[in-house]
Amino acid sequence: MADFEIIAGGFTFKCVYNPDAPKTVAAFKEHLLGMKTQVIQARWSGQSGWIPFGDKDLGVEVEWAVNTSYPAAGELLIYGGGESEAEVLFPYGHTAFHAVTGQLAGNHFATIVEGKENLKELGRKMLWEGAQDLEFRAL
Repeated sequence: MADFEIIAGGFTFKCVYNPDAPKTVAAFKEHLLGMKTQVIQARWSGQSGWIPFGDKDLGVEVEWAVNTSYPAAGELLIYGGGESEAEVLFPYGHTAFHAVTGQLAGNHFATIVEGKENLKELGRKMLWEGAQDLEFRAL
């Protein structure tokens, strides 16, 4: 059963929280769940969407057990800031998490379990049509 859903670019993606990332999940629930924003094509990370939050404190610290630079399609990352701004990375294909300053790593806090078949089309829309509306919706 899904924990929350993401509505983006006209698609619905059902997600489950990563049980190995309890602090990051708690921060997501406190700071981002229920938020409406936009997702854009990531500039430095390959086939991934990028949801930037600037210097907003997301309350995220590194959780080494789930910290990665190479998420699979549908494995959502939160980066709390530091070398780059705070952000959520939304991979739809091959991703290597980077910023202009170099490689980054984020906490894998959730995984898409329904709607993955629409990830490539969302990626195409971000690339060719620009920013797509996005909502993190509680279930």
